[in-house]
Amino acid sequence: MNSKIIIAVAISVIVTAGIMYSIDYDQQPQVRQIPTPEIIYVDKSISEYFEGTHDIKKISSQEELKSILEASTLFGGNFYDNRFLTRNMAFDDRFFSGGEVMLEMAVSDGAAVPSAAKTTSGGSDYSTTNVQVANVDEPDYLKNDSKYVYIVSKNTLSIIDAYPAESAKLILKIALDIESQYIQNMFLNDDRLVIFYNGQSDDEIIPQFDFVPRRSYSSVTHALIIDVSDKENPIILKDYSIDGNFRDARMIGDYAYFVTNSNIDYQYPKLPVIMESSVRIMTPDAFYFDNVEQFSNFNTLTAIDIFGDTINSETFLMGYSGSFYVSEDNFYLTYQQNMPFGFYENSSRDRFFDVIVPLLPNNIQDEMVLIELDLWISTSAKWNAISELMQKSYNQMDKNDKEELFEKIREALIEYDAKIQEETRKTIIHKISIDEGEIEYVAKGSVPGRLLNQFSMDQSGDRFRVATTTEYYTQYQGTVRANAVYILDEQLNIVGGLDQIAPDESIFSARFMDDRLYLVTFQQIDPFFVIDLSTDTPKILGELKIPGFSNYLHPYDEEYIIGIGRDTKEIGNGRVQQLGIKIVLFNVADVNNPKVADDVIIGDSSTHSEALNNHKAFFFDKTRGVLSIPISGDVESLNGISSSKMFAPDYNRWNGFYVFDLDSSNGFDLKGTITHSADDSYYYGMGSARTFYIDDVLYTASEEYLKMNFFNNLEEINSIKLENTGKFIEYIEEDILR
Repeated sequence: MNSKIIIAVAISVIVTAGIMYSIDYDQQPQVRQIPTPEIIYVDKSISEYFEGTHDIKKISSQEELKSILEASTLFGGNFYDNRFLTRNMAFDDRFFSGGEVMLEMAVSDGAAVPSAAKTTSGGSDYSTTNVQVANVDEPDYLKNDSKYVYIVSKNTLSIIDAYPAESAKLILKIALDIESQYIQNMFLNDDRLVIFYNGQSDDEIIPQFDFVPRRSYSSVTHALIIDVSDKENPIILKDYSIDGNFRDARMIGDYAYFVTNSNIDYQYPKLPVIMESSVRIMTPDAFYFDNVEQFSNFNTLTAIDIFGDTINSETFLMGYSGSFYVSEDNFYLTYQQNMPFGFYENSSRDRFFDVIVPLLPNNIQDEMVLIELDLWISTSAKWNAISELMQKSYNQMDKNDKEELFEKIREALIEYDAKIQEETRKTIIHKISIDEGEIEYVAKGSVPGRLLNQFSMDQSGDRFRVATTTEYYTQYQGTVRANAVYILDEQLNIVGGLDQIAPDESIFSARFMDDRLYLVTFQQIDPFFVIDLSTDTPKILGELKIPGFSNYLHPYDEEYIIGIGRDTKEIGNGRVQQLGIKIVLFNVADVNNPKVADDVIIGDSSTHSEALNNHKAFFFDKTRGVLSIPISGDVESLNGISSSKMFAPDYNRWNGFYVFDLDSSNGFDLKGTITHSADDSYYYGMGSARTFYIDDVLYTASEEYLKMNFFNNLEEINSIKLENTGKFIEYIEEDILR
């Protein structure tokens, strides 16, 4: 049965008439004038697709997909170009269908865990990718086992026999015959590689109001399964492709799970499809949600058995996916809520009548009601009459009474604006159960604010924990910023939380560890919080304020945690200058009184580390007490680094790794540095820096080199040049097994 919903088709603003505020990345409000809309309330007949139950529903066909998208446009689903209607808009019969107004809208906790050796000729102990959750592997451009190193770069695959280090050599470097030149994501499982890359589909469409078919290109993600049991002759076993851009992936056991994101073409909508070697093999079950949100993308979760033929996939019509969190049994997809303008009816008109009018004198309110009920005058004439009535009332008031009234109104507007802003700035969370390739949707939930990254989320037992920053701008308060942590149950209902953490700050890093959350916020100084999560009522146990901030937090043990970020200093007028790379060892043994056990600062503001932005570049092994950090910086700013002939004229920059001995008693002790700069490679950075070990050898990788050094004294054993070798690159032969 169709339901009737009255929606204000008007721009959603928390401002006075005619002004819109927007916030840019440095949080300075930008003010611009916009035309004041004349608001119309349109009675819209909403189809059975949207009754507001928030249930998940299956899309049965391509035709039903079109109907769902057409119905969603009634909510202003594609609101970027047309945010409000005015009375001078003209409708003709082409926009009516079945008595409904069809509005055309423009579419706008774990560290790296050593694995048991599977190759008898390899080392007995080795490290792998630094991941967030134990037993849940994350993709990377470099993977290794106890003997071999696999590297994807641009469109090439390199296989290196890396153990023993003394005889390490490049076995194979081949170029994959593919469209993409930027392969960055790969899994390794025994003798199987899974390589992801983005490509393009090639379809034909007839543009609107045209008659000639034309090529239409859209993004697809390829998942190549490669057998590398013969290192010199790898074989492509499977070439899966699925519509959409690659977003992220995880591997659990023998199953690789990956998410693709495809934009919806409202003119030519289609369900995602999966192909194997250019042959369509399945269309994933597709679902949408019975709510009023902007449907902008299909987010498709696919599971493939890398040792078999099993493939499973489901796709969800929702917003553009953001951060992901994956446990051993659940996949969590998140995105920022994009509600269509007008849904909350939070226009300037509603703000005026819901908040301001009830605070005015009763006689003024009564006269306003009569004006509003007058059907013979226009909206603009009504406002002129109301404004004159208010001015007359103000002129008759005592100055103190008027100021008192204005203050009450301002306080009410602050409360109203904050509520509306918080309600519309939410993170949507979708929980999907995964089990050996099986995919089953579980629940949908939401929390106020935005996530920083995957480390802002954690699953512990039947609880899901989330740390967020809420940030918005209001007319009277300016920029409002605060942080919170929320506890959700198995159905993603909020069962507890703690808000107003570090007002006026933003979360810069978070790490959940068992019943604690370690949280770093920053604006001018670095508050480091220890938060208790042992119950559904979180509480702050301790707080430490030091200069600087941490971008990434890494567990040392139950009593210590490592942070890496930047040092800072205040330079007046509320400004802060960023300095060198800062590594801190926090002592949290006394949760009520966290301390800095030790810290070290590398370089100055010119210094950079990939570990600030990518946890896979961060290496720490507690059993050996070794920390390795990639560093790129000006030579003059780096301790222990001197200029030499390796640096080109006018380019005095060093690239390499700082390696520390680290233990809780003595803190950081610089063991030495490993240089990755060379005479002719000053332009290479450290954007692809990684560290791992096999037995007693420390391996460091950059775009140009794989270097091997002894753990104990960092003496170089061997070095393999990865780029610009001057050798031929063979193309891999594809052999699809049936």
